[in-house]
Amino acid sequence: MATIAETPAATRPRGYPDLHDHIEALRRAGLLIVVDRPINKDTEMHPLVRWQFRGGIREEDRRAFLFTNVTDSKGRAYDIPVLVCGLAGNRAIYSLGMQCAIGEIRDTWIRAMSHPIAPRLVEDAPCHEIVWTGAALTSGHGLDAIPVPISTPGWDNAPYTSSSHYITKDPETGVQNMGNYRGQLKAPDRLGMNTSIELRTGGYLHWLKWKALGKPMPCAVVLGCPPAVSFTAVQKLPETVDELHVTGGLTGHPLNVVRAKTVDLLVPAEAEIVVEGYVSTEWLEPEAPFGESHGHVNLQEYNGYMDVTAITRRTQAVLTSWVSQVTPSESSCIKRPAYEAAQMIHLRDHLGIRGVEKVVTHEPLTSLHKLIVIQFAKGVAPTEIWRALYGVASFRRAEGKWIVAVDSDIDADNSDAIFWAMSYRCKPHRDVQILAHKDEGHGPRSMLDHEDSAVLINAVLKETFPPISLPKREYMEAARKIWDELGLPALRPEMPWYGYDLGEWNEHLEAQAQRAVRGDYWDTGRWCAEHRRSDVPMNTEIRTLDKG
Repeated sequence: MATIAETPAATRPRGYPDLHDHIEALRRAGLLIVVDRPINKDTEMHPLVRWQFRGGIREEDRRAFLFTNVTDSKGRAYDIPVLVCGLAGNRAIYSLGMQCAIGEIRDTWIRAMSHPIAPRLVEDAPCHEIVWTGAALTSGHGLDAIPVPISTPGWDNAPYTSSSHYITKDPETGVQNMGNYRGQLKAPDRLGMNTSIELRTGGYLHWLKWKALGKPMPCAVVLGCPPAVSFTAVQKLPETVDELHVTGGLTGHPLNVVRAKTVDLLVPAEAEIVVEGYVSTEWLEPEAPFGESHGHVNLQEYNGYMDVTAITRRTQAVLTSWVSQVTPSESSCIKRPAYEAAQMIHLRDHLGIRGVEKVVTHEPLTSLHKLIVIQFAKGVAPTEIWRALYGVASFRRAEGKWIVAVDSDIDADNSDAIFWAMSYRCKPHRDVQILAHKDEGHGPRSMLDHEDSAVLINAVLKETFPPISLPKREYMEAARKIWDELGLPALRPEMPWYGYDLGEWNEHLEAQAQRAVRGDYWDTGRWCAEHRRSDVPMNTEIRTLDKG
């Protein structure tokens, strides 16, 4: 593990935005809605923001919401604003936090994971401007002072932290891990912890090691922080990699960290709120129901809990809360770029597969894990396509139930286009393989069968095809100018929006098509009459005769 040099606060540099900088950037970019009227965090906050995901609002029209007048169902007022959808409400918000253009996000992630930068240890930090310990935690300054919203009112059994980054440490190696897990508020000094064991998270693996030692697990939970910290908290990295180092790689600067007050852990110095404590390794408690990102309510189960020993915060702290549950959501938007970058690294750098142009984790309703599409350049060998399909299936135990290979002309973000490729470029008896014994992964648990399987589909074009039956590009572009002149609704082109050749077009057919648009189609009619035949069946393609 890399050494971390200590720097006095007075000379502490910072080459990245904290959450307050990010909020101001959102405001300047017109991406922030500030709600100053009273909002009940238990019944109104998340349903209000949820409408921009389930109300037909276009992705580019979604906004971040900053609630400055937060109340609860008992009439309590809170002094901490809540930022919802402020990190990944849409791609523009996400790219603002990443400090790069939307088109540069994937490569920025690849560089960060390939070239991490160790954090810089500082003596004091903004996250320690206010510190509550001991009896103060049960006399109004504990978790009850933090305005954690209820995510799915009517189903959730308590407020749950949704953008809560749990920091733990391997007791054998000393390497820290940071993972984003939900946390049920159980008492002013007790917080739940669901580490999603089906994903083999670092927090769960650390818990097993502390349990083997017979000791409770030290833990620090970050609630609000510099955007880059949150972006790395949701990434699935190897257990030996400290996410705070990848944060440095993401920003290009060492992240400032400080020692926690009551546990032996390093936390982001510019965190808004940090909850410290120890997770029991002897006892588990009932936890949930909670609306989950796979689109169903996760029913009650036994999970970990943390006895809180300290809560530290900035004087002007802002709490972040992510809209999760049914995708698309802020939770899926914040995970997706990093997931896709990791798949690209695996296929391109670890397996050495060439010709992979993009990996797309399907988002609406499927929660990124179940449907994964691999986009290939033209001319990739079939063996490489199958290696990539198997590579995605084996990359993580709970990802990839439907894995589809498509050509670069197929819009991998458009499910209609994916089904189009599966319908006409794939023959199931030849191009489909089923892998047994997959993990069920993140989703409702079956009471009938605890194993799952994966379907690998090669929907890449394997021979030349006739052109796509849409007007050529120049005619569609000319018609769009007329559309705009008429003041018709704004267009959002979806591929394919113009016709293009897939290998079966030739000069003879092109000449006939050009005669048609010039109005000279009677010439083609005369040619047809000259080539009458009586020795062929109905519907016989001339290209078939030419090739046979």
